[in-house]
Amino acid sequence: MKLKHLLTYCTLVLIVISFSCTPYKNIPYFQDLRRDTITTEDITNFTPVTIQPGDQLGLHVTSLNYEANSIFNYNLERQMGGGNLDRSEQNAVIGYFVDPEGNIKLPLIGLVKAQGLTTSQLARILEEKMLPYLSKPNVNIRYQNFKVSVLGDVRSPNTFTIMNERTTISEVLSLAGDLNITGIRNVMLVRELDGKRQYIPLDLTSKNIFSSPYYYVKKNDVIYVQPNEQRAANDGSTFQRASLVISVLSIIAVLLTR
Repeated sequence: MKLKHLLTYCTLVLIVISFSCTPYKNIPYFQDLRRDTITTEDITNFTPVTIQPGDQLGLHVTSLNYEANSIFNYNLERQMGGGNLDRSEQNAVIGYFVDPEGNIKLPLIGLVKAQGLTTSQLARILEEKMLPYLSKPNVNIRYQNFKVSVLGDVRSPNTFTIMNERTTISEVLSLAGDLNITGIRNVMLVRELDGKRQYIPLDLTSKNIFSSPYYYVKKNDVIYVQPNEQRAANDGSTFQRASLVISVLSIIAVLLTR
């Protein structure tokens, strides 16, 4: 009878271990932020995204010369029969490519240096260069290849196309469905800039993340969320093994009662 009790105890222990959860202290974000008062601070860590070789820039030009605008709106206004815009995959907006020397090439204007400029700065330069051809031109520029990837222990890992140049780590993790409970809150940011690759640890449990110079994402950033040891071990096979052991112990317990 004692053996039967021992087997029952072992079974219960295995069940508890199988369903044990992550300690709560490892779960909350921004743990050092006061919850009982309003905290205000200046934003000093944002740096504008600048254009780099290999970027794809989508330009949309408007002016008082409506028909003349289309020469600069690269692939944006190609029309089908009946005047409808062709939005098929074959007419994808690919924009202007920034060459290895940091230039883009526009009709009539020719090469324009873009590297190191923000989209707003380049837009103002292009408006000046378009004055001989357009009346009161207005240029709007957006990145076509501003993408950020989220990998690891999140709900929906994916590569996301970002339309807003002022996007944060928090917003990108939200796009990925947030971290799972088992995701370690110290995430890794991988960033390539000026021919160098950086590996940057970011602690989501501290409010200092908001003032980090890496809080705002850049083009082609990769965010990796490492699973904790429990998640890494519990890949399905562990639970299956525990279930098998429980089944065997249950059979033995039944046999001992006979």
